[in-house]
Amino acid sequence: MDSLYLLIPVALVLVALGIKLLLWAIDDGQYDDLDKEAWRIIADKEAGQGKDPPPENTGDE
Repeated sequence: MDSLYLLIPVALVLVALGIKLLLWAIDDGQYDDLDKEAWRIIADKEAGQGKDPPPENTGDE
């Protein structure tokens, strides 16, 4: 029974922390556009988009 006096406040603090992090993520815009990233992965990259190609090895090393 004595352990409940410790576990209940710890659980309440963890729940409050989880709710605070969820609200922060919502306010920060993490859930604004869920479909864009899913389509970005499977979409073909057009010319000129994406990362630059790696530099070519000239053999000067």
